[in-house]
Amino acid sequence: MAAHLITGAGSGIGAVLAERLAERGDELWLLARDARRAAQLRERFPDARTLVGDLGDPAKLSWAFGHQALPVELDSLLHIAGVVELGPVGELPVKAWQETLNVNLVAPAELTRLLLPSLRLVKGQVVFVNSGAGLNAHGDWSAYAASKHGLKALADALRQEEHGNGVRVTSVYPGRVATAMQVKVHQQEGKEYDGDRWIDPESVVKALLTALDLPRDAEITDITVRPGR
Repeated sequence: MAAHLITGAGSGIGAVLAERLAERGDELWLLARDARRAAQLRERFPDARTLVGDLGDPAKLSWAFGHQALPVELDSLLHIAGVVELGPVGELPVKAWQETLNVNLVAPAELTRLLLPSLRLVKGQVVFVNSGAGLNAHGDWSAYAASKHGLKALADALRQEEHGNGVRVTSVYPGRVATAMQVKVHQQEGKEYDGDRWIDPESVVKALLTALDLPRDAEITDITVRPGR
């Protein structure tokens, strides 16, 4: 039974992935921002274990984890949580930049640092759900794209550093996915939302499971998933 720690399991891609892994009997560790969110996750995934830590305040993650039991062995760490705030560079406030970079980049780096010993023990895998914005930046997407470009750099560096330890590192770059985040994006863009136009979270999860289940003689480093419609 493999053990997985997932951020962002409360909705979207993270929730679907948690469901699929639970269905096959894997051990789930789900990160929640606070105790209330943790209780909601345990209600939805009764066999899962939860950890409480605020990705918006990565400097406190080490302290928070110091008061909780962590997995001794971890087969995968899946960074799926994320935030987005659109706006032109000339108008986007520092607070939006800081929150975006903390949640999308600094917290994944800190979580990875804290959990690397558990991953190294079983030659586990780190998966970063990035974005098409991590490969190309567009107007009004500066903060989000910067955080995702940084996430690509984090994954690339980590892959080189941990190859000798047997830890695999995968980046997944989805286009627009039919999730609550995409609803928010459309609201910020002033556009009407039609989920049928975008990628189903199930399709992204299939790509994630392919990377996780790949035999150990190979490693999928990067996956781009684009809307097929």
